[in-house]
Amino acid sequence: MKDGIKLPEDCNDMREVRQGVDATDRELMALLDRRFGYMRAAARIKTDRGVVRDEARKTEVIDNARSDASARELPAEKIAEIWELLVETSIAYELVEWDRIRS
Repeated sequence: MKDGIKLPEDCNDMREVRQGVDATDRELMALLDRRFGYMRAAARIKTDRGVVRDEARKTEVIDNARSDASARELPAEKIAEIWELLVETSIAYELVEWDRIRS
């Protein structure tokens, strides 16, 4: 039990499951906030707008997510699709931040 929220294997009813899902979603949002903070840092650090998009790094990040998902016996290809969207959204966000910082 974490913060009064039961682990999945300890849930006995849908109320507990939903509480766990909602708590997990809040944790995911906090992690996304931190991840996008790194995008702001990258926008600040990179001196050339042209290097914001790095296809090799994008592939590496998505492959890492796919591999990690597979190791956890999660739907690896669907998670890779989610990561594709996450990385593309991150790149777009970083470009906006890059422009904002330098305007």
